[in-house]
Amino acid sequence: MVLYAPGRTSSYPENPPKKGLRYHYLGGGDEVGNVGIMLEDAKSTRLLLDYGLAPTNPPRYPSEAPMVKDAIITHSHIDHLGMAPWLCANHRTKLHGTALTAEISNLMWHDCYKVSSIEKYPLAWDKRDIDTALESWQIHDYDKKWQHEDWQLSLHKAGHIPGAAMLEIETPNRKVLMTGDFDTRDSPLTSGAKPRKVDTVFLEGTYGGRDHPDMQQEVLRFVDRIQQVVDRGGTALIPAFANGRTQDIVMNLHKYMPHLDVHVDGMGKRIAKLQMQHPESLKDAAALESSWRWSRQVSSKSDKKKALEADVIVTTSGMLEGGPALWYLNRLRHDNKNAILQTGYQASNTGGRMLQDKGQLRIFGKMTEISLELDQFTFSTHAGHKEIVEFAKACEAEEVVVYHTDPNHARPPLVEALEANGHIVHTPVNGVSEFLGEEYSRSD
Repeated sequence: MVLYAPGRTSSYPENPPKKGLRYHYLGGGDEVGNVGIMLEDAKSTRLLLDYGLAPTNPPRYPSEAPMVKDAIITHSHIDHLGMAPWLCANHRTKLHGTALTAEISNLMWHDCYKVSSIEKYPLAWDKRDIDTALESWQIHDYDKKWQHEDWQLSLHKAGHIPGAAMLEIETPNRKVLMTGDFDTRDSPLTSGAKPRKVDTVFLEGTYGGRDHPDMQQEVLRFVDRIQQVVDRGGTALIPAFANGRTQDIVMNLHKYMPHLDVHVDGMGKRIAKLQMQHPESLKDAAALESSWRWSRQVSSKSDKKKALEADVIVTTSGMLEGGPALWYLNRLRHDNKNAILQTGYQASNTGGRMLQDKGQLRIFGKMTEISLELDQFTFSTHAGHKEIVEFAKACEAEEVVVYHTDPNHARPPLVEALEANGHIVHTPVNGVSEFLGEEYSRSD
């Protein structure tokens, strides 16, 4: 049960550090997702970076945030902003981020609330708190500095998804970069993140120890597989994350397979419309617009039935945890000419992971065998191991804090590679305060 008693259940230190810059992970330090990072100096200048929840089954939540006036939301994925309505309702916290992140947050919070109601898992906030959070946004353009007490803050493109941002902090004594989720490689939607010269970089290490396959080769493998399915008279069902992945896939299909009949369903449609209203967040706004006009948008029950005859269906949810994807799968599963193409990470206990491991999943409450061919493709927009290490080196950072990473598998090889490059590497633990700079060896 998520039960916060504001001001009474927080384990964050009551007093500021005597000197130096202290960081403290409420979540996301030694785990993937569930992010919340407090940063504070001796003058009680404090800032929260992200405040999300991990959409596992059941979800994981960060520990209670202390009173904080300002929070930076790096991007609009639920593991980075899922708990922000609680912040705004209980602490009157101002949220800072890009315009696109702010607009998409409305969709993400309402979807989170809807899913929690269906799945019967607890939230620390209710539907009314969404309005409070939406009124709390302060919008910032990329590369424009603003003052936070005696810190200067600025947002820079992070790759990953449109609207995603890295946070650069210039304190009187130290320059810090916090990447949020980032990728240095270009995708159809976004340009990759560029390094910044800083003293300390907080690096997300989701893919530590793992390098991605060549993106172009993976796209061509994906395209070839779809053509095989279509040539035998089948439909390729592509479950895809709504925020970023759906649009990337549609753009690639438009570029490489314009002859196909492609239908798009789910929340990705609404997010694409918002993305097109913010060309500053896109690598090629015209390419997204043309691919969206080319694809067929499902908007009614009759459209859904027509989509069953399409060459390709791109729809949510990406992990087969509800959404239109299950409706389509339930109807396509009887014809083995059809196939399922997974394009993203499948978390434990999700429908997508069960399908991978057991060839079955729960459809509308009933465990169902699926005999269709299943293929996996890697279209991650997180930096891989090589990109992470190269980015830290290019930042010329004395210190690196590795977070948002599996502590047993992903983090050790990443730490080893970073230390080999001469960085002082911090490995944060949730709930434990640590220090940067000359105080790096000392903790509360």
